Amino acid sequence: MHLVLPRTLHRTKSSAHLLRRLFSQKYLPTLTLFTKDPCPLCDEAKEVLEPYKHRYIFLQVDITLPENKVWWDRYKYEIPVFHLNGQFLMMHRVSTSLLEKRLAEVDEEQQ
Repeated sequence: MHLVLPRTLHRTKSSAHLLRRLFSQKYLPTLTLFTKDPCPLCDEAKEVLEPYKHRYIFLQVDITLPENKVWWDRYKYEIPVFHLNGQFLMMHRVSTSLLEKRLAEVDEEQQ
């Protein structure tokens, strides 16, 4: 099996080190917030999540957009709703203990 690498990587003295860095980088899970505007509870939830932002990729889905009708039908009375890696995590308020537990589980799965 051949691995195609950029020419600059072949010329680098520490290419083995760079390869280790590339392939050992930690995968960040995706935390998705289903929201609409205005949403004071969503704003509050985002503030609570601020200390954890380095541990996940954060996406917001505006459920009022036409392309998100499925989410509107599901969550119109329940926001904020959070999914972690596409799976339901929590709704209404942020549970930092639940978030920490699930993020730790994702970390363990990577090792």
